[in-house]
Amino acid sequence: MAKRSASKGSRKKTHASHTASTDLGKISTTDLAREMSRRQREIDKLRRRREKLIEQLSAVDAELGELDQFSAGLGGGGGRGRARNSQSLADALANLLKNRVMSVTEAADAVQAAGYQTTSANFRTIVNQTLIKDERFENVERGKYTVA
Repeated sequence: MAKRSASKGSRKKTHASHTASTDLGKISTTDLAREMSRRQREIDKLRRRREKLIEQLSAVDAELGELDQFSAGLGGGGGRGRARNSQSLADALANLLKNRVMSVTEAADAVQAAGYQTTSANFRTIVNQTLIKDERFENVERGKYTVA
């Protein structure tokens, strides 16, 4: 993979006194004082910027607090509800597969057609795990299951 090079505009310009290779013995005290003064101004500027950002953040936090209080009274909310079934998935599959052999996909479709409710985005995978783990089921051939 090729290396990415920084664009020319994204590089910060550095002063000659910033380089690590500069020998402090070769710099005059006037230049050192000037550099220290420049760095102190930079620190002060960054501190002022930090204070402004803290003020903005606290204003956003206050807004969020107001909205949270408002939305807390609405009830309901995020996420999908958990489906409630009269019997477990394993029991529903056992009733479905009595004296029958089905693939995982067929079993998943048939158990839902029989009334088993789910909100799972990957229900076929859940059915497959249940058929593998539960001792009531037997793998007749690859991908085909029945009740043992």
